[in-house]
Amino acid sequence: MMTGTRVCVAVLCVLAFAGLLAAQDEKNEIGGSIGRIFISDQTIHASIPDPVIHSGKGLSFEGDYARRIIITPIFAISGEVPVLYNYKEKLNAGGFGAAVVPVSYKELFVTPAARLNLFPATAVSPWVSFGAGFGYISQRNVLDFGSGPGNPGKSNTGAAIQGGAGLDVKLWHSLGVRGEVRDFWSQHPDFPLAPTGRSRQHNYFVGGGAFWRF
Repeated sequence: MMTGTRVCVAVLCVLAFAGLLAAQDEKNEIGGSIGRIFISDQTIHASIPDPVIHSGKGLSFEGDYARRIIITPIFAISGEVPVLYNYKEKLNAGGFGAAVVPVSYKELFVTPAARLNLFPATAVSPWVSFGAGFGYISQRNVLDFGSGPGNPGKSNTGAAIQGGAGLDVKLWHSLGVRGEVRDFWSQHPDFPLAPTGRSRQHNYFVGGGAFWRF
């Protein structure tokens, strides 16, 4: 006769196996998040008032498609394609009559990646992601402080490396919510009037949203 402990263990094993089978049927995933981009201040190597580029916390939107490749009760590996759009990254540097940066710029990142989820068949699953792709930065032609047209900086495209971590929480059937932090390490914007000596910069995205598996 089975003891109570053995019965509990058997039930847990059956539930875990059932959850794994369900997870294997849901190999595709689409998700979306909204959040902010954080970029650290950057020192300008020039003799101007306030020689520091201050970046705002740009409102950003992320879409993501993923497909699970390997699924076990302990971990799952997926191929994913996160696409991040920073709608408006506001800038401030120099001073009135000494504008050196555009009033704002936009960012687009597309970075195919591999994602590792722990305990994929449970209600709560932490994950990490790493990948690489490209980033596109488009500048306004208007300089800061209302200086009017005349920004000599150009839009540019370059390689971008993405690393991130997050937490997935299942709500109902295939629907879940997600919190995430990703770093998109990209090319530096083209600022001819504000030399920083940098060729790359970190773009930290902090956001939350939802996902659907099918």
